[in-house]
Amino acid sequence: MGTLYLLRHAKSSWDDPGLVDHDRPLAPRGRRNASAIADHLRAEGIVPELVLCSTAQRARETLAALLPALDGESEMLVESGLYASSADELLARLHAVPEHVSSVLVIAHNPGLEDLAARLAPDEAPDRFPTAALLALESGGTWASLGESPCHVRTLTVIR
Repeated sequence: MGTLYLLRHAKSSWDDPGLVDHDRPLAPRGRRNASAIADHLRAEGIVPELVLCSTAQRARETLAALLPALDGESEMLVESGLYASSADELLARLHAVPEHVSSVLVIAHNPGLEDLAARLAPDEAPDRFPTAALLALESGGTWASLGESPCHVRTLTVIR
């Protein structure tokens, strides 16, 4: 399979109570944290082959902040099915990743991401998955078999 990166979008703004959840943008802290995630990706040489991003405004803004660090090397798909998705739905989407893809970054939301991390790495996943957290997982299996055996947590980066 390769490496799976799970990234919870950066901190969103609650300044406009009239906005529906899907349309909430990043807060100023979220923009700073998204930029810090980009710096981390660049420093660690992390360039996933495929990026799967929720259509929510805050997720798309997080992705936009990462673009300079990705150097145009990643295929990017913004998918409505990743918004408010459960761990089961996220896992089903990952099962459909072509086998030739060596690394995937998923930018999505809780509780789905937190539940997926706990399912994939039950003994190693963090108890909480805060905004701007990036979890790197490794598995020896295929994308289609993801979840059948435990993944190993390679790194957890939390930007505050």
